[in-house]
Amino acid sequence: MEDHLRTTLVMAALTTLLMLAACNKKEAKVTPPATAPPPSPTATLAVSPDSIQRGQSTDLTWRTQNATDITIAGLGTVPASGSRMVSPADSTTYRLDAKGPGGSAEASARVTVTAPPAPAVSQMSLDELFASHVKDVFFDFNKYDIRGDERTTASSDAQFLLQHPELKVVVEGHCDDRGSEEYNLGLGDNRAQTIKAYLVQAGVPADRIRTISYGKEKPFCSENDEQCWQQNRRDHFTRQQ
Repeated sequence: MEDHLRTTLVMAALTTLLMLAACNKKEAKVTPPATAPPPSPTATLAVSPDSIQRGQSTDLTWRTQNATDITIAGLGTVPASGSRMVSPADSTTYRLDAKGPGGSAEASARVTVTAPPAPAVSQMSLDELFASHVKDVFFDFNKYDIRGDERTTASSDAQFLLQHPELKVVVEGHCDDRGSEEYNLGLGDNRAQTIKAYLVQAGVPADRIRTISYGKEKPFCSENDEQCWQQNRRDHFTRQQ
């Protein structure tokens, strides 16, 4: 009798333990995998050149990634990447803040502004100064955007015109002799308009600049080779009288 009771109690205890174990298994929860955090923003900011004279301009260039809110102190909200011509009166550090779901990033670039040297006494006439300082801007075949190696020339032309507000200029668009006359007149006009837009962005008033396209009508070189064709793909400057 006692053995039977003991066996019954043991069986009841085992049954209870099995039921508790089953309940614990049912209550176990599966942890979902962690969600990857959003990528952190990145930002770069540069000025070129980083040293200018007062009254000159410099190109401010920036690039960001993984950002939705980008601002540059003094310029306000800007797109994710781009460039802006700036003419600070004094040495300035530009600061960029980029914010996004993954956090924030900062970048800065400093431009040093120096006083221009005192003008030297010169006996050169304004026409001679113009011819000496204002240089033609050359283009690639079938293109009208300013080449990287010609931006310095375009910038120098702009600075000379800013220093001589009495000057008015004509920007002549020229092409080599390949292509139809009509096509080259259009291409020459695009080249002239590109330089005018650059000068205006640098601060030269638009009413001091007139444009004209000569297409392939007035070549600077008449040989039939690339060296000669390159000489004819240009914007040429003359003074308005």
